[in-house]
Parts: sequence; C-alpha cells; structure tokens
Amino acid sequence: MMTPLESLIQTGTKLWLDSIDPDLVLENRALGATGATSNPIIVTNLLKTGRFDTELNSLLGQDLSDDEVAWKMTDQLVNQAQQVFTQVHSDTAGNDGYVSFELDPLLEDESCPLSVEEKAAKYVELAKKWSAGHTNRMIKVPATPGGLAAVEEMVAAGITLNVTLIFSARQYELARDAVWRGAQRRSDPQSLKSVYSIFVSRIDVYTEKHVADLSAEAQGEVGIVNAKRIWQENQKFWADKNLRLDQEMIFASTGTKKAEDPKDKYVSALAGSDIQTNPPDTNAAIQAMPGKLMTSQIDQLPSQDVLDQIDQLVDFQRLEETLMQEGLKKFADPQKALLAFIAEKRASLEKS
Repeated sequence: MMTPLESLIQTGTKLWLDSIDPDLVLENRALGATGATSNPIIVTNLLKTGRFDTELNSLLGQDLSDDEVAWKMTDQLVNQAQQVFTQVHSDTAGNDGYVSFELDPLLEDESCPLSVEEKAAKYVELAKKWSAGHTNRMIKVPATPGGLAAVEEMVAAGITLNVTLIFSARQYELARDAVWRGAQRRSDPQSLKSVYSIFVSRIDVYTEKHVADLSAEAQGEVGIVNAKRIWQENQKFWADKNLRLDQEMIFASTGTKKAEDPKDKYVSALAGSDIQTNPPDTNAAIQAMPGKLMTSQIDQLPSQDVLDQIDQLVDFQRLEETLMQEGLKKFADPQKALLAFIAEKRASLEKS
C-alpha cells in the first residue's frame, strides 16, 4: 500500500528534508527524499547535541579561529548529506539530489558595516569558495539587496543557486531575472539549475497578526495563494527558454505553526510540482496518517472572493519587509550562538 509521502512524490513533488542531521537524512532518504537543505539554526542545534564533539574538538586543536571552525563543521555536515544524494544527482543528470549550503548570515546582520556592493562581492567570493569541487551542492543566498546584487555574477560563474527568504513576487522576479542574465553569460547556459525558496507558513503567521480583517475563509490561505501564484509565474517564465534542467520553486516553511491545523496543511495544498523542503517532524507526522493519499493541488486556487480579499487587504510590501527582518534575525542569531558555543568549547578544552 502506498504511504502518504509516496503519494506526495507520485503527484510530481520532489521531497527534500529541512535538515542535515545524518540520521534523519538516511531515514528520510528511505522515505523517498531526494535532497536536503541546511541553515545556521540546523547546524547550531546539531553541534549543541554533542554528537559531533570528536570532529569539533579536532578542529579546535588546530590553528583556526572560531569562525573558521564553525564553517568547517558546516562544510563537513553538508558534505556528509551530499554523499547520500550523490546517486540521485547522477541518475537525474543534475536535476535533483542537491543539498543547500547557506552563506554567512552575519553579512545581513544589522551590525554589518558593508555596503550593498561590498556585501554582493563578499557573497560571490564565499559562493565560489564553498561550491568549489562540489557537484551536488547548492549555494543558498538570501533575496536581500546584497544577495540579489550577487546573483547574476554567481550564476555567470557557474554556481548552482538556491535564492532563499522569498516572501513576495517582487523578490522572486528580481532573483529570477538576475539568474537568467547570469545564465546567458555562461559558456554553457544549458547547465543552469536554479531554485527559489518561497516561504509559506510564516506568511500566515504574519496575516493573523497584522491583517485581522481577513475572513475565516481567507485567513490561513495567504501563504498558499502567494506560493501558487509565484509558482505559476515561474512556470510561464521558463516555458520557452528550452533549458535542459528544471528551474524550480522550493516550497519552504511547510510545517504548521498552529496546533489546530492538520500537519499536512501546506504539504497537501502544494502537492503536484517542484520541490518541498519539509521539516523532519512534518514528514514523520504525515507518514503516520493512515490512509492519507495526496493528489495534485498546485494549480488549484480558492474562490474568487478569497482571492479578492487577499488582493485588497494584504500589503505585500509591508509583509515582505517585516518577514525579511524577522527571517534575517532568525539566521544571524543562531550563527552568533554557534560562534559563542565554539568559544565556550575552546575555553573548556584549554582548561582541561
């Protein structure tokens, strides 16, 4: 009998894991996952478990700064996950089987003194460094002014990109157009593979707090509608480009934030195309739903009344600004915590 996650994959969705925990990567690969993604929160939480102290202590015994240790550990963890998906990458000729590697979130911290141009140059430098020698690693860059300013140059250099922290059509269009410009500067545009991570459930958290006038039918649907509309736009843009590989949306933030929502709310609603990067707990909860079989819903929108409400009441510029600020803080703070944790580890080793 088909499992719930097998039925999701059967609709045409590629299942990725929102974790690089080695145990969870293997577990979810067995469930049908074909890729994974990482971020500073995931790396920090993994190192704090103590499971990787041997590797961490080895690096601390070398002549490395706390920052260098943090990034070497990140590199090792991402690379370990990549090995699990290498065969997928090979079997799909580069269309799947990737693991995302997030660039330094401290470039977007409020204390960072760099200009947009300087941030862009640093992103390009880091992207080249951390992608070198990796066939199935995606470099993850945020859809901030500095990140977007780096996209064209990264793509022109042959780097495979995951443009993340996208909340609005505006961000998506800027990222996509920069990718296409960069692709045309490549020696082989047919090698282009790009993805665009649109965050879903965080939008519904925002509207519940800031757009209380939405009806019960519309409240909780904005993230899904926004994601589906951007997906439609992405489909149309790439349809006539005649590329070998798919240029896809990643539906991120697919875990539910409200206890009363069914765990498959976003996963089921977005089934049918492109990529979902789901939290491990979400995959586990869905897999435990007896008899749950998903069908393609990606091209299904709610009633015109609901769409009209969303268009009239949701200020997407304000939404983007608010969620981007929150999103960057959620990435920068864990990176700071990781550096502090490594410093404490170093101090304890020196005492012993």
